Amino acid sequence: MEDNKLSYFLFGLGMGVAIGVLFAPKSGQETREILRSKASEGREYLRRKGEEVRESTSDFVSRGREAYQSGKGQVSAAMEAAKQAYRQEIAQSQKEAPESAGGA
Repeated sequence: MEDNKLSYFLFGLGMGVAIGVLFAPKSGQETREILRSKASEGREYLRRKGEEVRESTSDFVSRGREAYQSGKGQVSAAMEAAKQAYRQEIAQSQKEAPESAGGA
């Protein structure tokens, strides 16, 4: 969606400059100054948009890392709990095995 806005902006800028050059009753020097000014405005716009995209991407990546680390910690905790439950079950079954063998 942002790409479409940028494309439309650049297209509009180019068309405006082209029409302005064709119909402007200004001298060549004045026209060149206008073109430089418009090109500078376009560069500034692109720089700002690039910075916005960079910041939003950085935020997105940071949130993704945090979610990954959180999920990783939860999985590790769940795995450790499962191991502990398994060890307890094995220990319990070993305690019960000699009692049932000795009682028969």
